[in-house]
Formats: sequence, C-alpha cells, structure tokens
Amino acid sequence: MTILPAIDLFDGKAVRLFKGDYNEMTVYHSKPEEVASDFCRRGAEAVHIVDLQGARDGGTPNFDAVIRIKTQSGLPCEVGGGIRSMETIDRYLDAGVDRVILGTAAVQNEALLNEAVNKYGDKIAVGADVRDGRIAVKGWIEKSDLTTDDFFARMQTLGVRHIICTDISRDGALRGANLRLYRILSKKYSVCITASGGVSTLSDVRELKEMGVYGAIIGKAYYEGKLDLAQAIEVAR
Repeated sequence: MTILPAIDLFDGKAVRLFKGDYNEMTVYHSKPEEVASDFCRRGAEAVHIVDLQGARDGGTPNFDAVIRIKTQSGLPCEVGGGIRSMETIDRYLDAGVDRVILGTAAVQNEALLNEAVNKYGDKIAVGADVRDGRIAVKGWIEKSDLTTDDFFARMQTLGVRHIICTDISRDGALRGANLRLYRILSKKYSVCITASGGVSTLSDVRELKEMGVYGAIIGKAYYEGKLDLAQAIEVAR
C-alpha cells in the first residue's frame, strides 16, 4: 500500500479544512513546496495535491504551486480540484504531473471522463467524496443524487482504475478512517481504492493495508504531529 501525504492549496499556501468547511481553514505553511521536501525526507513515495479554490470555483488558481511541489520534490504527484476540461487535464500532464483526479467532472460530465480515460488510462483517477452516503461535488459544497455504490459501479463500468474515496465527515477530524466503508468497497469492486479522510493512527494504516486498498492519504494527522509519516510509510510497506 502507498502512503500519500497530502497538500491542500489555497492562495498558494498549504492549508487544511475541517470536514470540508471552507470557513474552518487552518494555514500550515506559506511555501507548500517545502512541505513536499519534508515528505521526501521522511520517505514518501508520492504526493496527493488538492487545489481547494479550483475544487470550489473551477479553474486552476494554484497551478504554479502544484508545479513547484512536483519540481522540488521530484516525487510522483497526483492533483485534483477544478479539473473540468481536457485542456486542463492536458496542461497538468504536459507539465509533468503524474495523475489528475476528476471530481465534479466525473459526476457531471461523462463524455469528458470517457475522453480522458481513453486518452490517458491510468493517469486519470476520480474522486468519490462521500457525504451521508452520497457523492458531493463542487468542493464538497453540493450533494449529487448518486449514492456511493452508484458511483463506484458506474466508474468501474467506464474503465476507471483509480478512485480516491473520501469520507467528508472524517476529513480533518482526526477521528480515524471509516474502515467499514473501505472494507465494503474493496470487497465489492476491483478498482484501486485510495482511502482518504481521518487516517490518523498506525492502526488505521495497518488495517487499510490488510484489506488490500491501493493507498491511504494522510493529511491533518501529519500537520498536527499526531502520526509519524516515516512510521506510517514503513507499516504500509
């Protein structure tokens, strides 16, 4: 299993939200590329990046910060948030980003998702952001009509290989991962699942690894010093 430490971007800074609430934002570092360098020192093998402004409003306002993270860390990077056109997908991948994540677009624009998967294959992931059993969109502000199962089944049928699944109620709350959710999904679907939201203990990491998920994203637990990143990486290996 791969541990993906996370950098969420707002105004070019590394921040974290509490349960997806933009009004409850903590700024952790003004230079996110330095955070990525610390990830490297601790043995990280990849970085998960979210442009929170892009997720909420569309567009790529933190594009330059994303590329600085990629360039300075030299690590494989995946990025999501505001990626709603082939032009944006092309721009990120042409600039050296390793994988892009479609969130709102995966729910609302199946033609774009199909085109992207056909063109780029495994370089395309989708985000399944779950709130009260349904998929949320537009920076987690709105809930769609799709249930988690509806979404996973649809993505698997369309040939998507990577799904980053976030339990919004756990995100930034340091309450532990929703292990039951990931256990059910990993048994039911053959896609590569990355668990996100609340991963905050070595026990979380160990149990996710044992159930065979592809990856686990660590965010606030790293920033608050609640989880040693190097130890988590070792357990995941």
